[in-house]
Amino acid sequence: MSEPQNIYDNPEFFAGYAHLRQTATGLNDVLEQPALWSLLPQSLDGLRVLDLGCGFGDFARKARRNGARSVLAVDISAKMLAAAKKQTQDPAIEYRQLGIEHLDLDGGSFDIVVSSLAFHYVEDYPAAVARVADLLAPGGRLAFSVEHPICTAMAAQQWVRDSDGHALYWPIDDYRLEGARKTKWFVDGVVKYHRTVESYVNGLLASGLTLRCLKEPEPVAGGASAVIPGLDLHRRRPPFLLLAADR
Repeated sequence: MSEPQNIYDNPEFFAGYAHLRQTATGLNDVLEQPALWSLLPQSLDGLRVLDLGCGFGDFARKARRNGARSVLAVDISAKMLAAAKKQTQDPAIEYRQLGIEHLDLDGGSFDIVVSSLAFHYVEDYPAAVARVADLLAPGGRLAFSVEHPICTAMAAQQWVRDSDGHALYWPIDDYRLEGARKTKWFVDGVVKYHRTVESYVNGLLASGLTLRCLKEPEPVAGGASAVIPGLDLHRRRPPFLLLAADR
C-alpha cells in the first residue's frame, strides 16, 4: 500500500478549501453535515467520540456542545490541525496528527466513530474499517460519508454540458474498476479512491458490523436551493453516500 497523499497541506489546495468552508454555502454545510448528524443519537451525553479526518474541528466542537464526554480528532494535515486548535478552547477535545491508514490508538474504545468525506482518500478501505470496528465499544456506531461512487467513477468529475454551459448529464464509466483516480480540485493530481456502493457496504459487514442506514441526501425543494445557485442540479445525481453501522 502506498503512503497516503497529504493534499490538504498543499498551500494552494488549503487556501481554496479554507475559503470554501468559510462561506458555509458548500455541499458539506447544506447536505452532507445534516445527513451525517441524522445518523447519530440526538444526544451524545457521556459518549466517547473519535473523529477521523477532523479538518477544522467543526464536528468535534459540535459533538462537545451536544454532550460528548470526550473527542479524539485526528487528521493527516498539520495545517488543518493547526487551524482546528486555534478555534478550540476545550481540554476534552484532543487533536492528533494521524492518517486513517495508520490508525493505532493503543486499544482505545469509542462509542461513536465518525468520518466526514475522508474514506475516499483511503486506499485500503477494508483494513481501515476493520481497525475502526476494533475501536468501537459494544453497541458503538460508525457513521461516515464519502463522495458518491457515481461521482468518483470517472476522474474528471464534471457534468457534460452543451455549448451554452447547461448541464446535460453526468457521465458514468468504469464503475466496476475500483482504484485510484487523479482529479483536479483546487490543484491537479488530487488522488481519490473509487469503490462501488457494494464494496462500501460489504466492507462494513466483513468487519462484523451491522448496517443500520444508507443515505443519499438531496437538496430539499424550497430549502437552501432557493439561495444557493446550482444546488438543485445535485438532485439529478447524488453527491454523497452515507452509511451507519453498529458493533
